[in-house]
Amino acid sequence: MNELSPVKRVLMVFNSATGQPGRVGAVLRRYGYEFDIRRPGEGDVLPTDMSGYHLAIVFGGPMSANDDHEVNVAQIMEWLPNVANSKVMYLGICLGAQLMARHLGADVQPRADGMTEIGYYPVQATDAGTDLFPDEMMVYHWHSEGFGLPDGAQLMASGSVFPHQAYHIEGRIWGIQFHPEVDDETHERWLEKAGDNTNRPNGQNPDQQRAGRAKYDAAFGAWFEGFATRVLIDQRAIVDASLGVCRT
Repeated sequence: MNELSPVKRVLMVFNSATGQPGRVGAVLRRYGYEFDIRRPGEGDVLPTDMSGYHLAIVFGGPMSANDDHEVNVAQIMEWLPNVANSKVMYLGICLGAQLMARHLGADVQPRADGMTEIGYYPVQATDAGTDLFPDEMMVYHWHSEGFGLPDGAQLMASGSVFPHQAYHIEGRIWGIQFHPEVDDETHERWLEKAGDNTNRPNGQNPDQQRAGRAKYDAAFGAWFEGFATRVLIDQRAIVDASLGVCRT
């Protein structure tokens, strides 16, 4: 592990062997962050002491949050109390949001009619979320299950297919159902690997997704950078970046 102070260290937990931080990583790097990447499904151990990190991010994956037979799901569920009981910031993306919601007592389940969100779909700000989310924006999804709202959580964004799209608890634990990390390279890699799996109820085929990316990705990316600087990034890091300072 590097010797940066916790102000500049992010733990990234991936649920696949090939997952990359994409846009999320690009934004955080601009503010001087370095990453400790762990892949529990590939044998990496998750740290129990979270005092060495400013932020922990758990990314998405192809499995269900209820798949306790999957090594990564079992290990993350066992590890999450260390996050919940610490002071570290947390961002769960798709599966990462579902796993935290499940840890906090909420259900994670598919829709009874089998509807999915695979592609670009709108989310709307709730009354509580208007400072961080526009009235409506198109975001990138790839999921067939949704999370219930944990006790004590505040719903920040909703959608028509899956009503719970973003939540937070006391401004420290955040979960979002969509994928801000998906940049052009990530998107093409996903479509190459799993494009045949888009033919599901309400799913968008690869050509529809590429058209959506061309139309919506710039605004989606700009939203994430604004969200990151207001919610995820330590204000000292923002000052350092503006001054060209490297804090160690």
